[in-house]
Amino acid sequence: MRNRSLITLAPLIAAATLVFPTSVHAQALERLFYYVDREDSYQSLLRNIDQITALGPQVYTVDSLGIVFGELDSRVLALAKAHRVKVMPLVVNEAFNQPALRKLLADTAARARATRSLVQLCQQNGYWGIQFDIENVNIQDRDLLSAWYRETANALHRGGFTLSIAVVHRTEDNAGPTAYHRFLQDSWRAGYDLAALAQAGDFISLMTYSENTRRTPPGPVAALPWMRENIEYFLKFVPREKLSLGIPTYGDHWYSREDRTIPERARSWSETVGWTWGSGIAERHGAVMQWDGVAGVPFAYFSNGGVYEWVFLENARSFREKLNLVRSYRLRGFSVWVLGPEDPGIWDVLKTDH
Repeated sequence: MRNRSLITLAPLIAAATLVFPTSVHAQALERLFYYVDREDSYQSLLRNIDQITALGPQVYTVDSLGIVFGELDSRVLALAKAHRVKVMPLVVNEAFNQPALRKLLADTAARARATRSLVQLCQQNGYWGIQFDIENVNIQDRDLLSAWYRETANALHRGGFTLSIAVVHRTEDNAGPTAYHRFLQDSWRAGYDLAALAQAGDFISLMTYSENTRRTPPGPVAALPWMRENIEYFLKFVPREKLSLGIPTYGDHWYSREDRTIPERARSWSETVGWTWGSGIAERHGAVMQWDGVAGVPFAYFSNGGVYEWVFLENARSFREKLNLVRSYRLRGFSVWVLGPEDPGIWDVLKTDH
C-alpha cells in the first residue's frame, strides 16, 4: 500500500467545511488499522488494541498462477480474538508487478485458484474477511480486475465472510497536467472501476496518502484539500457507508543522495519516516516544526551542508483534522496505514472521539 505527490497550496474552497446534523457525530466509526510484521507494529498493537475495531494485517501474497502464500503471526490472531477485534488480512499481488498481475487476471483458472484459497483461509482462521491490496493495475485490465473481485466477493459472501478493496487515490476522470499524472492514470488509478467494485464488495478503503512521494518534489503525504477532492470524487461512485478514508501515520524526509547509476551521480530522494524519527531529524538540524494551516500537516526544512532538506510529517493534530473529514462526510470509518510509526498522541485523540 504502501511502499506507500508537491501539492498546490491553493486557497480552500468556500464549501470545504461541511456541516451535518449533530446526530452524525454520535455515529461509531469503523477503525481499521493496518499491521505489518515488524516489532514496532506489534508493540503498537499490544498497547492500543482496545481502540481498534478491525485489523488489516498485510500478510498474504498472490502470484501470477493464483497461488496464495503467507502466514499471520499466531500471537496477533489470538490477541485480536481475545479483544474481539475483526481480522481482515490483505492479499497483495506479488511485488505489485504489472506483467504478473496481467497474467493472473487473464487466467480464469488462476483467479479461481486464488479465490478458493482466500475462502479456505477465512474458514480455517475465523477471519472476518479479506481485503484486496491489488496495485499497479493497467488501465486495460480494469474489467478483469472487477470480474475477479466480483467472483471472490460472491464466494466469500456465500461463506458468511466480508470482502473489501484498497484503492489508489484519484481526484478526476482525466489524467492531469503532466506525464507523471499520465503514468499514475494508466497504471495506478484508472484500473479500478469504482462503481463495480462498490457494488460487488462490502467497502472500499481509499488510499488517501502518497500524494507526494520520492518521485515528486517535497510535499505532504496527505494534504486536507487534496483529501477532500479524493473523497468527493469517490462519492460519485461509492456510497458513503461503503467508503473508508485512508489516513497515514508516516511522513517523508526529502534529501539528496548519491546514485552512481545516473550521470549526475546524485538525485533528490525521499525516505519514509515516523513522527518520532522525522521530528528528530528536524531537531538535529536546529529546525522548528511548523504547521501548514492549509495542508493541515506539520513540516520543517533546514540546510544540511548548504543543501536544503524537508520533512513533511503526520502527528496527533493532523490525525484529528483527518478524523474530522470522516465525520464531516459521514463516511463508514477510516483505514490507517500503518501501526508502528504513529505519533502516540493519536491514541489520545481516539479516546476522546465518540
